Amino acid sequence: MKGIIDTHTHMDSPKFDNDRAEAIQRAREAGVELMFNVGFNRETIPTTLELAETYPFVYAIVGWHPTDTADLREGDLAWVESLMSHPKVVALGEIGLDYYWDTSPKEVQQQAFRDQIAIAKRCRKPIVIHNRDAHEDVVRILREEKAAEVGGIMHCYSGSWETAKQCLDMNFYISFGGPVTFKNARVPKEVLAQVPLDRLLLETDSPYLAPHPHRGKRNESSFVTLVAETAAEIKGRTVEEIVSITSANARKCFQIS
Repeated sequence: MKGIIDTHTHMDSPKFDNDRAEAIQRAREAGVELMFNVGFNRETIPTTLELAETYPFVYAIVGWHPTDTADLREGDLAWVESLMSHPKVVALGEIGLDYYWDTSPKEVQQQAFRDQIAIAKRCRKPIVIHNRDAHEDVVRILREEKAAEVGGIMHCYSGSWETAKQCLDMNFYISFGGPVTFKNARVPKEVLAQVPLDRLLLETDSPYLAPHPHRGKRNESSFVTLVAETAAEIKGRTVEEIVSITSANARKCFQIS
């Protein structure tokens, strides 16, 4: 499998401290052409940039994760905005809302979400959306802030087809990761079946959410091949077709030739 793109990974995670270079090499051997690593707070933004500066095939996405917004200090979002001009930074994220983990008040998350959409619009960068148990508010804020002007990615999508349609109408790609491979993942499989091919992306979110048969273990970028195989099965296409289509979509989304 050649030319596959992992649109969302966290290979800078401490969970890779003992074998990061080896895990990245395994991804390359599995056919991963490009990896998009996400830095989402004060600690992971620098390590993400370091990874992107070390490996020519790694790009950076930086922003402030909703669960970390309670820790925002004056100047943090100005720092994020300044990084949008970095030659390896291609998007702002992951941003959004998370009502599952009670770490940041909803109103704080929502304001940071709005502020970062505004940054993306000023810098003309796509946004990568984290949405957990907050579908209605995420869609409402995207619409109110006119996020369609920059579009982006609904990362590791877990919502309904009705919500997905609203996101598609706002210029967003729908990205699927390990959970779509789970045997009991009825809704994600049904949504993937309906997402237009030209709006479909693949990811791992490693080291989290490892696909079947690695469920519950550490995920890594090389496992994106398993997501591609599941997508091919659901779409009734060859794996090669899915890889070609989703990789072209990723390049278009991130404006990489």
